[in-house]
Amino acid sequence: MEFKLRPARDHGLETADRLRSLSRERGLGSIVLGSLWRAMLRGYLAVYHRLEVTGRENLPEAPFVLIANHTSHLDALTLSGVLRGEPARRAHALAAGDTFFGSTLSSVFAAYAVNALPVWRKRTKAGELATLRQRLVEDRLVYILFPEGTRARDGAMAPFQPGIGVLVAGTDVPVVPCFLDGCHAAWPPDRSVPAPRKLRVRIGAPLTFADAPATRAGWEDTARQCEAAVRALAP
Repeated sequence: MEFKLRPARDHGLETADRLRSLSRERGLGSIVLGSLWRAMLRGYLAVYHRLEVTGRENLPEAPFVLIANHTSHLDALTLSGVLRGEPARRAHALAAGDTFFGSTLSSVFAAYAVNALPVWRKRTKAGELATLRQRLVEDRLVYILFPEGTRARDGAMAPFQPGIGVLVAGTDVPVVPCFLDGCHAAWPPDRSVPAPRKLRVRIGAPLTFADAPATRAGWEDTARQCEAAVRALAP
């Protein structure tokens, strides 16, 4: 097999631009910081929230997309804490750019500790979704994604948006449905810090959408199937 050297996707970007870039790749510093962060996060979830996970055997090898209901800032942290080994190192939370990448300090934390990639609500371009899709497949990444698009302030699950379909329709990338129980009670939008409530994660069987057409109808149908799979895991 012929070896080809490929420059880093974020080669040549200034530091500030790299933080907010969908092409950002991990360097040594980011890998070390991310490992330390994951270790602290797992300890915090185990001790403070007594995290209970069922269905971990349903997690495949990368690439895959981890989806769940979204009611709290604890959601992405909890799903990140569930992952182990190579999937954990390849995981990117798709985070609201206006919330987590609004300042340099928050961007540094989101990029280098959480390894988040920004999705700008109400102004995400088709080319940006195409970049995310390409990286998911080619770089064998793991995305943590909340297809509702925003946190449910009342804890009730909202309909899924078709963006999940844009990412996976027509690919063999598995989508793993999860249900998060307790995150809203522990850290609702009106609370400044989390309370020590128990958290539970239920992980369902992976779904694939290789035959789904890359059309609006195909994306919406993919979203409906993903939503049904997550709702089916609710207690």
